[in-house]
Amino acid sequence: MVEPIPRRFNVYKLLGGGKVADVLLWRRWVGSVIVLVGATGSWLLFERGGYNLLSFLANTSFLLLAILFLWGKSASLLNRPLPPIPNMEIPEETVAKVADVLQVYANYALSIARDIAIGRNLKLFAQVASGTWIASYIGNFCNFLTLLYIGVLLSLSVPFLYDRYQHHIDAKLSITHEILHTQYSKLEQILQDKIPLPSKKEKKTE
Repeated sequence: MVEPIPRRFNVYKLLGGGKVADVLLWRRWVGSVIVLVGATGSWLLFERGGYNLLSFLANTSFLLLAILFLWGKSASLLNRPLPPIPNMEIPEETVAKVADVLQVYANYALSIARDIAIGRNLKLFAQVASGTWIASYIGNFCNFLTLLYIGVLLSLSVPFLYDRYQHHIDAKLSITHEILHTQYSKLEQILQDKIPLPSKKEKKTE
């Protein structure tokens, strides 16, 4: 009898193990449905309906402020309770955490640029160039709002499907990785033959 292959990743812990992970994995299906319906409604409103995002935010803010203003005035005249608006503040800890995360990503991006410019890392340059080309190619077919909506759909589907069918997906990805690695090695060898780098002996003689 063949023993089952143990899981390599715990998707729930990988996503943080909190409420966000529950929503992305459809463990809190009510929240997942709200996110899906909200994203779909927003995309249809702004993309298909032709409504402007800035106008929508301005009109919604104005309507909300008008309601709160009239509520507060009527409450003072009729001796009713005021609108239940809490004192909302962003904690300093949250700001510090966001700054730390941004610093990590910024330093990572700068290190990549340094490796390409100074280290002449051909493999890294090819990866960055292919990634930017793919992003530019996709950008020709859809705008930022559509990309954001696609990202929401992928976030609600890819983690859920991978959590359920991890063994089958890992097997297919392993085969695909071997094929891509072989093709990349051939391409790298062709580029090195056409653009020969100076050897160590040539550097010493210089």
